Amino acid sequence: MSASRGELLRWQFDLTWSLFELHLEQLRSGDFRWEPAALCWTVHQDADGTWVPDWAESEPDPIPVPTIGWITWHIGWWWSVTLDHAQGRTPRDRTEIRWPGDGTATIEWLRGLRAEWLAVLDRLTDAELDATAPFPWQNDPEMTVTHMIGWVNSELMKNVAEIGQLRLLRAAETRD
Repeated sequence: MSASRGELLRWQFDLTWSLFELHLEQLRSGDFRWEPAALCWTVHQDADGTWVPDWAESEPDPIPVPTIGWITWHIGWWWSVTLDHAQGRTPRDRTEIRWPGDGTATIEWLRGLRAEWLAVLDRLTDAELDATAPFPWQNDPEMTVTHMIGWVNSELMKNVAEIGQLRLLRAAETRD
């Protein structure tokens, strides 16, 4: 039996998420802002307690190594904005996406985004999958909602691999 496009995209997402859960279950509060190199992007608390990510409008050279905290904020940012587009909401600005902080709050935030994303995936029809993607290509008629979902799956897979590698490096470092 062959799977529909929607079923295949959902399977791909579920596979990536299952790999993410392996890391989410092992993350500890101290892992989120561990800096593995001198040049890092992380998240900092401002005077009112809001977490603010490091950011540059153009890609720095050399590229800073992101912390797990920064990567989880980054996932929350692009996924929240994608969800806004997918649900017809006005997309939030990057500066409006708030990182919840070290530990459980961030893990639950990401799991909440997953639940919201699954609701979007589960309602899409073939006609909606063929529609022009509202994001991240800004309504390029060549790019469909199917492409957008594939991009989310790929971006999440990349970020999960980065978090996994950082978690493993930190675990190896703290064993010494």
